[in-house]
Amino acid sequence: MLTLTFRINTSKLQSMTLNLPIPKFFFIIFCLCTSLCACTSTKNVPYFQDVLDSGIVNLPVKALFQEPTIKPDDILSISIYTIDPNTSMVVNQLSTQSAPTAIAMSSIAASPTPTGFLVDKNGEIQISVVGRVRLLGLTTFQARDLIQDIAAKSYNNPTVQVRYSNFKITVLGEVTRPATYTVPNEKLSILDALGLAGDLTIYGRRENVLLIRENDNKERSLVRLDLNSTKLFESPYFYLRQNDVIYVEPNKGKAASLNVARTQTIALIGTALTVLITLISRL
Repeated sequence: MLTLTFRINTSKLQSMTLNLPIPKFFFIIFCLCTSLCACTSTKNVPYFQDVLDSGIVNLPVKALFQEPTIKPDDILSISIYTIDPNTSMVVNQLSTQSAPTAIAMSSIAASPTPTGFLVDKNGEIQISVVGRVRLLGLTTFQARDLIQDIAAKSYNNPTVQVRYSNFKITVLGEVTRPATYTVPNEKLSILDALGLAGDLTIYGRRENVLLIRENDNKERSLVRLDLNSTKLFESPYFYLRQNDVIYVEPNKGKAASLNVARTQTIALIGTALTVLITLISRL
């Protein structure tokens, strides 16, 4: 078996000879190179790192939820229920097709066009039998009460439900299922949205999640959110609004995994070490 011989001379130590088999030496060098190149820090992976491992933390309620108001081009799912279901069949026939689910609409390619009552430019909708109703600036609860009062003129003790059919948010970047999601619940937090997208991948930057929001004046606001801190629950951006976009940036580990030049350098170093070991073994 070929061996490498190292002689170490110091003022305090006598000459010593170390015999190491070539295959074992090469294996050690290979493992060192691999470990140095493959190590990725996981210190920023857990959420809410400022929470202690034991005990109960009571957080102040500062991220207040603001109910969205109805705007032009919104699509509403409206259902009217009475004692006689046949009397409200005309209204509910359209609404039963417009009940959205986050699973069915998790992808643009697979999601059908949401159906329901379209709010026109004047903020009004047209309901069969009930007629035209102006809902501009109202919440879904206020719209429910208004439609119920108007429907009471035509139906016997009606019960009304109003939901958004096009309340959607978009999650992009380092998540398991990036897509545009349409949800029936208008009270949606950023954690709920990330849960719909299958959570962040190991390469997602949890301390620097970007939220893009468009206001009524068509101006966009860009906000950075830190999922590693419990201060997220105090942020006014904790609850999402319709058409919000969440972007999760990749971390340095993802960039390193895609760095072809670095991979080529490692290959060259490995080849050089192999040649060097071969030359030493022949001397």
